[in-house]
Amino acid sequence: MPKSVVPEENRRRRRPTRSGTVLSGDLFVDAALRLLREHGSAGLTARRLGLVLDCDPSTLYRYFRGMDDLILAIGDRLIGQALEGWQPTGQWRPDLGSVGLRIHASYVAHPQAAQLTSSRVSGRANELAADEAVLDILRTAGFPLEDTVRIYHAFIDQTLAFAALDAASLALPKESLRSDEDMWRSTYATLPADTYPRIAEAAPLLASRMITSAYPTALQMLLDSVAAQRERLRGARPHHGSRVRER
Repeated sequence: MPKSVVPEENRRRRRPTRSGTVLSGDLFVDAALRLLREHGSAGLTARRLGLVLDCDPSTLYRYFRGMDDLILAIGDRLIGQALEGWQPTGQWRPDLGSVGLRIHASYVAHPQAAQLTSSRVSGRANELAADEAVLDILRTAGFPLEDTVRIYHAFIDQTLAFAALDAASLALPKESLRSDEDMWRSTYATLPADTYPRIAEAAPLLASRMITSAYPTALQMLLDSVAAQRERLRGARPHHGSRVRER
């Protein structure tokens, strides 16, 4: 049974830790990100958090219901970092594209954390703000509600799926990552054209492209599809008195 989180007003310690730190939920998230970066998911434990923050491991439960609750807070932090400073321009395509690129970049900047959080739904403030922003971009652009939700679903799942994939590569040991990247040059580039004609003709491009993320390309393909659907909507008779806005 999950433990009850201490109410916000009762969380602050009466005095700092021995190292002079006044604990907070944000400090636990900071420490967790550090442990994930240095030790991976196996290194994220209440005991290690206690060592980093100079507190008893059980102090975690003053701020979170358990380790899973902390992981949700980490995911929300990544989304918050993605949205920091972002403002909509009122143009749906640049706005949607920038949100996607920001979220993807924030996750791959913390690959170990991304692997733990990219498939999770936290319902926390930053996640809600991102969802509201994407839905508002699409509704303001004139998409019907059903289409808005369908596009949102594809957009956010694509963004997080690529974040998880790219994070998994970045989290590999350097030797493994280097070996995977070299495979495109050492093996694919030397395959005989009579046996693998299509790979052979594409080998130079594969060697340069396959070691980078395909997310920007996939995002543009999704946006192209959304733009084509919007053009069809603009050419159709408006439904229920609604009109597609010119943006």
